[in-house]
Amino acid sequence: MLHHIEIYVSNLSKTIEFWGWFLKELGYMQYQKWDHGISWKFGEAYIVFVQTEERFMDIAYHRCRVGLNHLAFHAKSKEHVDEITLILKEKGIPILYQDKHPYAGGNDYYAAFFEDPDRIKVELVAPT
Repeated sequence: MLHHIEIYVSNLSKTIEFWGWFLKELGYMQYQKWDHGISWKFGEAYIVFVQTEERFMDIAYHRCRVGLNHLAFHAKSKEHVDEITLILKEKGIPILYQDKHPYAGGNDYYAAFFEDPDRIKVELVAPT
């Protein structure tokens, strides 16, 4: 079982705006908040976002470098994936692999792929 994951971000305000509604939609509750960070918890696991110090902002994140590639979350259903997809579009958040959506992961894999403000890829997967 994963205990927690901590991700440093370039703009905490944008991160909170992006992740707050999404994680709440998935059943996460805000857990901790301080001047330079925030976390949301689901069950015993939680996700922490921390503002990166200015002195470490010289190299931007890219998911194809060594490190985190993406975060994948369970959706309640295919309809839930569709609902979140609509919200993402309303918020102006592009859906990745639009030409194959919602089957970009394969014919039996119903999911939405998108990016957070730092371009961390996020995946929402329907149960099979």
